[in-house]
Amino acid sequence: MELTAGVVTLSVSSSSSLKRSLRPWADFDQLPHNIPISATIADIEEKKGFIDYYRFVIEVKTKGGSKYLIYRRYREFFNLHQILESKYSPENTDRPGPNTCVLPSLPGKIYIGNKQEIAESRIPELNTYMKRLLGLPTWLLLDDALRMFFYQTDRDSQHQPRALRRLRPPTRKVKTVKPKMDLFSSPRAEAMFDFRGNGKAELNLKRGEVIFLLQRVNADWLEGTVNNQTGIFPESFVKIIKPLPESDSESEGGGYSCLRCFLLTPSGVETRDVCVQEDLNIQPTHKDLLSRMRNVFQVEDIALNYRDAEGDLIRILDDEDIQLMIREARSQQGKVNRPVNQFPWELHVTMASDLSVYNAEA
Repeated sequence: MELTAGVVTLSVSSSSSLKRSLRPWADFDQLPHNIPISATIADIEEKKGFIDYYRFVIEVKTKGGSKYLIYRRYREFFNLHQILESKYSPENTDRPGPNTCVLPSLPGKIYIGNKQEIAESRIPELNTYMKRLLGLPTWLLLDDALRMFFYQTDRDSQHQPRALRRLRPPTRKVKTVKPKMDLFSSPRAEAMFDFRGNGKAELNLKRGEVIFLLQRVNADWLEGTVNNQTGIFPESFVKIIKPLPESDSESEGGGYSCLRCFLLTPSGVETRDVCVQEDLNIQPTHKDLLSRMRNVFQVEDIALNYRDAEGDLIRILDDEDIQLMIREARSQQGKVNRPVNQFPWELHVTMASDLSVYNAEA
């Protein structure tokens, strides 16, 4: 930079970098007050869904001065980036409009490794990505996809956040007090058989262990604590010593949604309820459901199916078929009596090579 007769002269490189870092304040002042201007990851949180994963707890600040928390997976960052690239990347000749913008780089996908360590390692890069993204021209901040990503949905606002590590003052020490378990007054049960949980949401039980009951998940499953672990387990494996209070026993759910699954084999039908910490409106991927069903039934060469309105089995091959299954199940809601926390659709699992289960009549 040079000063000549009171005029500031910028080199080409420094001028372009300055333009990228500064906005026209007149344009910025005209933005709505709910536009996000900064976002920082406060913590990560494990989610026990069809596939266990971690999501980022993000503190968002808006132009109007409000603050709130949102919860996003890496795949949601990835999807947002792809949408913005398709709309505004100078390299995309098929972009729908004339506006272009060089987007910040997003950390790439990682397919192998410890999920928690991967999530932790992504925090600095994703913080940098969001900082640069929200520092782009004001017209991009009005993009619908970007605004929806940083918008606090009803699910975000209803979520009860735990103590967030990165929002605490660094000198503050938080003392964790474990609740005392009263052996004589707490609802509890004794394990009558060994039970090996399927996934992190389910407890492992050994015969003779005492489980402290927390709530009923559905007609067949309970949530409880044993050996400093909290999870769900089938009621048929335990003997109730002291039942839950009626209020806790009658209300089903408590954050869990249950999927009814059937394994169809020549020797008969095996039924399982898979309970996950997911919203009933979620649309899981075919890949996630296939992986979970292999784990549940301990069979590799399987196919996923659902029953149509006529009762015929329809094989599920991809995510579009998942969407069709859910749409058809919702159209039948009200005709089938289900618990309030049970998914409206059911999975029928068959052997991949077994085509005899399908109605081949023309």
